[in-house]
Amino acid sequence: MKENYHLKMLDMIQKIPKNASPTLLLHTCCAPCSSTAICRLADFFHITVFYYNPNIEPYEEYILRKQEQQRFIREFQTKFPVSFLDCDWDNSNFLEMAKGMEMEKEGGKRCHSCYQLRLQKTAIKAKELGFDYFSTSLSVSPYKNSQILNQIGFSLEQKYGVSFLCADFKKENGYLESILKSKEYHLYRQNYCGCHFSKSNLLNRNCVKLEVNK
Repeated sequence: MKENYHLKMLDMIQKIPKNASPTLLLHTCCAPCSSTAICRLADFFHITVFYYNPNIEPYEEYILRKQEQQRFIREFQTKFPVSFLDCDWDNSNFLEMAKGMEMEKEGGKRCHSCYQLRLQKTAIKAKELGFDYFSTSLSVSPYKNSQILNQIGFSLEQKYGVSFLCADFKKENGYLESILKSKEYHLYRQNYCGCHFSKSNLLNRNCVKLEVNK
């Protein structure tokens, strides 16, 4: 039976003491996906957006998405200011991780390892900098497996001792919300996840089972 990580997130937020504003290191992949997460969390957390995406290719695409992420943070008004923490491109790390999984279909084991790569970097940085929580905006996409994402997050919580804020941001029309925010702020919306494997599989996306928004 699938866990409802959206309800679990709401329960975690509800348990935050009144007048408290914990810090959250939020991994994001792009401005459109981050918009839903920031909208839903910025009233409760001091958010630092953590831009670590070694999978994104080519480099020009990586820079474009990063610049759009930074622009959205500047322009979107929140209760608590949102900060930005950049990482190097680090594409060689992703390519090394993907060895032996080049032929995996999109949404399969290679993607799950990519979740692990990015979330682990987030957890390590959250511990290093003393954040109260870490999380990711990846679950807003209907192409991302929220069950796997959150299982990885909780395993990293155990390993590094930093609380993981679970989420399924596609719930309650979160994906639609990201589309509307993209239109409102004229955000660049990419048509592939990021790596050259996903770009080459654009025509095969029908083979990926979409998660239904409930």
